[in-house]
Amino acid sequence: MAHFRLSPAEFDALEAAAGAAGLTISAFIRSLSLEGAGVRPFLGAGDRAVLDLLADGMRAIGANLNKIARAINTGRVPVEGNVAGSIKDAHIIATTVASELAAMTRRSAATRREEDS
Repeated sequence: MAHFRLSPAEFDALEAAAGAAGLTISAFIRSLSLEGAGVRPFLGAGDRAVLDLLADGMRAIGANLNKIARAINTGRVPVEGNVAGSIKDAHIIATTVASELAAMTRRSAATRREEDS
């Protein structure tokens, strides 16, 4: 828990910014504080939507890999293309997630710097 003081005008600005981000004041301050400390990026609605889509892709790939593992564990040999394709898909999604997170972090930091100017 942290306590700090704001003027009424500062609080109004904070409340408006949190509302625009679709967050509670507490979640907004927490996000900004963690971003400022370099712990994690501030994510807007668009960023969260992109991450949700990528997470869906990872879940689908995970399901495919689980099916392949079950086949191998029961002595069946999966089709080689299925294994290679699932591994390639997992690599593509993981690379995309890393790239999107890096871009989100850069955008977030740039947006905060512009707001501070």
